[in-house]
Amino acid sequence: MEGIQSHIEALIFVAEQPLSVKEIQECLIRLVGLELNSSEIESHLELLIQKYHEGNHSFEIVPLAGGYQFLTKPAFQPTVSEFLKSKLNKRLSTNSLETLAIIAYRQPISKPDIERIRGVNCDYTIQKLLEKELISIVGRSEELGKPLLYGVSQFFMNYFGINSIDDLPRLKDLEQPTDNVIGAPSEN
Repeated sequence: MEGIQSHIEALIFVAEQPLSVKEIQECLIRLVGLELNSSEIESHLELLIQKYHEGNHSFEIVPLAGGYQFLTKPAFQPTVSEFLKSKLNKRLSTNSLETLAIIAYRQPISKPDIERIRGVNCDYTIQKLLEKELISIVGRSEELGKPLLYGVSQFFMNYFGINSIDDLPRLKDLEQPTDNVIGAPSEN
């Protein structure tokens, strides 16, 4: 069938989340009656990735979170960011960002453990992060009372453009040097 790549391209374009090879396979069977194996679909995906990478486009197809998604090329992200003014960043408080970072780096983690690290009650913050679908409940702890365990969600990975939690920057890479930091002791 001609236009296989166009069908795959259209599926990726309309998908709100990264589309897996299996999902592409199922859609092609259901909608077009075309049965391709995984390696055939992956070959078409590689050609599409190359087409958008080499072409004069402001977007590309990127493997992300176990699937494929159209994303803005890095050179054009400042333009898009300026236009969108990222709703999520405006709505996440410092408390939410701190809690989200703790969950991302320590997952799976219980609310009592988060509160021990932060030193404050986190009920409201965790509820807001759940509502925004940035975190999810991933199980229960074996500790007394069996508190819920939290981890980051697929939406978190999609939003921050990472394939897995291993793609997060290492904590030691984020540490600031103590010189020239407000409140750091001076040599005087």
